[in-house]
Amino acid sequence: MEPLESRRHEEKERRREDILDAAESVLAAKGYDDAKMDDIARAARVSRALLYIYFKDKRELQFALCLRGLDLLRQRFAEARGRHPRGVDQIKAIGRAYIGFVQEFPVYFDALARSEAQHTELEDDDSVCHRMMLAGRLVHLETITALQAGEKDGSLRPDLGDPLRVAMTLWGFTHGVAQLVMTKSEIFAHEGIALNAFVNDAIDMATRSIAR
Repeated sequence: MEPLESRRHEEKERRREDILDAAESVLAAKGYDDAKMDDIARAARVSRALLYIYFKDKRELQFALCLRGLDLLRQRFAEARGRHPRGVDQIKAIGRAYIGFVQEFPVYFDALARSEAQHTELEDDDSVCHRMMLAGRLVHLETITALQAGEKDGSLRPDLGDPLRVAMTLWGFTHGVAQLVMTKSEIFAHEGIALNAFVNDAIDMATRSIAR
């Protein structure tokens, strides 16, 4: 790539990241449903027309935030897994890392939760949707690595079957727990259930189902 072309590409990527930063701020303040593309353009200090050059609609912007969130989540899973030698403990740590991620980055979680609830067409290989699927695979790979470690060290059952299927099942379970943590905290408090205790019980329950 020629120096001028490279510089233009870098400037374009910086502008794109600036827009995503602005979108995060607007979504955190207003929520996804009330946030408008005009709000994001103003926060990013770009024209509405330029914003639509980078993101054709709010759904595509949402998926771009999902990509950010998935990359960060993969890092959190890898760090959690690296703190424990046994596979079963790695699985527990990954579950807690997900809940921590959800509480620390609610905008990313909301974007991911909305994408989970939508029918997604993979479109072409260069689409944001397709890249999001690939990023999700890398997240699941951290759980798969923990499952394989647990099978090898004997801390997990040897008859679990396809590790990707198990990883996605654990993801679905933990994602549901995370949604309850984020949306039903008042109900938990009214019923006298501590959120930390609920999360610990849920993770222990999921782990017992796969532990040896």
